[in-house]
Amino acid sequence: MYTGRVIGSIVATIKDSNVMNIPFLAVRLIENGKEKGIVIAADSTRLAGVGDFVNMIGSKEAARMFRKQNTPVDVAIVGFIDHYNEKL
Repeated sequence: MYTGRVIGSIVATIKDSNVMNIPFLAVRLIENGKEKGIVIAADSTRLAGVGDFVNMIGSKEAARMFRKQNTPVDVAIVGFIDHYNEKL
């Protein structure tokens, strides 16, 4: 499980048919209280926005969040963090 903060949304002109109604967001990873690289995550909650702290999962578990066959997703947002106590 990964932790991160949403920094923006992604717009794709061409998508696979299995991800047509799934929003994609740019998320800055947080490791050991420090911001690291950026990942593109599919938003399984469909509620995340810029500035939200989120929990994410990766690999085949991320693809299973959407309950479709062959969903081409590597990282999925699965929950929100209400308060993040470390200063970034």
